Amino acid sequence: MMRPAMAADPTLAQRLLEGDRRALARAITLVENEDPAGYAIVQEIYPHTGRAAVFGLTGPPGVGKSTLIGALTKARRAAGRTVAVLSIDPSSPFTQGAVLGDRIRLTEHFLDPGVFIRSMANRGALGGLSEAALQAALLMDAAGKDDVFLETVGVGQAEVDIIDHADTVVLALMPGSGDSIQALKAGVMEIPDIIVVNKRDHPLTETMVREIRGVLSLAPQRGWRVPIVQTEASRGEGIDELVTKLDEHRAYIEAEGTLSERRRRNLRNEVLALATARLRRRLEEGLEEDEQFARLLDEVVARRTDPATAATALLAKAGTDA
Repeated sequence: MMRPAMAADPTLAQRLLEGDRRALARAITLVENEDPAGYAIVQEIYPHTGRAAVFGLTGPPGVGKSTLIGALTKARRAAGRTVAVLSIDPSSPFTQGAVLGDRIRLTEHFLDPGVFIRSMANRGALGGLSEAALQAALLMDAAGKDDVFLETVGVGQAEVDIIDHADTVVLALMPGSGDSIQALKAGVMEIPDIIVVNKRDHPLTETMVREIRGVLSLAPQRGWRVPIVQTEASRGEGIDELVTKLDEHRAYIEAEGTLSERRRRNLRNEVLALATARLRRRLEEGLEEDEQFARLLDEVVARRTDPATAATALLAKAGTDA
């Protein structure tokens, strides 16, 4: 269903561009609630985006991603940079709310005016990033934040779309996790620009680092050699090295001209993702009371029509109705 056009609230949009935290929070809420006014604000502020450095952090639950982001936030603030954190939580199947809520590890930054933290449910979106999250990241950028951290849960193939929304992708792993190594071997390792092995005091840390290097050696070689950084985020150990690698990667993609290429690819994928999500929503809304679709589904259930043929018929009908 197409959202009706609506003029953006000039006061709210202007306050957001001036860095007003309440205006940013309000705009994100509007977008999260699918309020047309929220998308109008995104449209208004979009020309002012593209200045923030966007970092994607993904990894399995329990690896310490929030602790890492907390430590990185502390380091970035010490360097005089402003920070926004968007944590994409698993959503509740009952309320579609953010189950985990705002991260406890980030509480020390809540009162810092230079830090903005928001948790958002993924609402079942493939890859853990909902349509609203993409818009929220743009709002954070427009609000003048120097660094935007996007955090998702998981290292499965469904989470890989975080690469479509970040300039630098960090994969966080922990020693002793067989699932993590399997994820690396499954091809997820092609995604990260930096790998972090957190909880480095674990006795299996060196074993994991060797396994990661082994997998990396089998991957196609490219200009940027993926570094492996060992950290103990709860004590702030290894964070300076991680910050250095983040800065080095940023400098590398700017020097090579690949930052603009990444962003073009990212925006292309974002446009396609938004169009796909909205088309699916429109199809679902239109089919709720569609007797013809019900009959088509009956044919599939009866094994007289296969799903691919039914999908082709569905798309043909949608094209006719459009």
